[in-house]
Amino acid sequence: MPELVFFSGTMDCGKSTLALQIEHNRSARGLGGMIFTRDDRAGEGKLSSRLGLVAEAVEVAEDLNFQQHVVRHLTAGGRTDYVIVDEAQFLAPEQVEQLARVVDELGIDVYAFGIATDFRTRLFPGSQRLMELADRLETLQVEALCWCGARATHNARTVDGRMVVEGAQVVVGDVGELRREVGYEVLCRRHHRRRLTAVSAGAGALSPDVLPVDEAAPPPAPPPRR
Repeated sequence: MPELVFFSGTMDCGKSTLALQIEHNRSARGLGGMIFTRDDRAGEGKLSSRLGLVAEAVEVAEDLNFQQHVVRHLTAGGRTDYVIVDEAQFLAPEQVEQLARVVDELGIDVYAFGIATDFRTRLFPGSQRLMELADRLETLQVEALCWCGARATHNARTVDGRMVVEGAQVVVGDVGELRREVGYEVLCRRHHRRRLTAVSAGAGALSPDVLPVDEAAPPPAPPPRR
């Protein structure tokens, strides 16, 4: 049976790489698919991974209707055995519902990839609707790591390397751009709660994450001489 599958994980955990692997495996078996993405790091109409792999894709505009787009393609004689959507967190809820109709009414598998929560730990509307409608939810097993070495569970937005918790939900940036004006970083929950990024942790200033250390007690005074 065709499925709507949502693959989720933090930034830098290999979502786009898996999307490209699924595309490779199916196209190698003679299947034809459609790839959609939005705001990819490689530019408009591209699906890319940090490993250097790139594929052509349809750039998702706010007014794109997935069901109508696929139907037009099929009506024109095209073939679509599966649909891949990267950066699915940016979809509007109604676009997720269109993907569900592609599965139910057209009998086509849909594989959506995206992060679940934003830099404020709030669900993206698109991700929330995918969780509500998907036939299957998959959490990627490749663990992104916080700067401390623990498993990263939260996405953080940084400005000049310092974590921020206010601003628009969507601002395009990239993992690792810690010293640019706006960047993103993955953190464990402990350091996300304390707003301690790799840059601020290496600044050398005392932070709430650093416990104070008692100064060494002075040596005991010598006994009084008699």
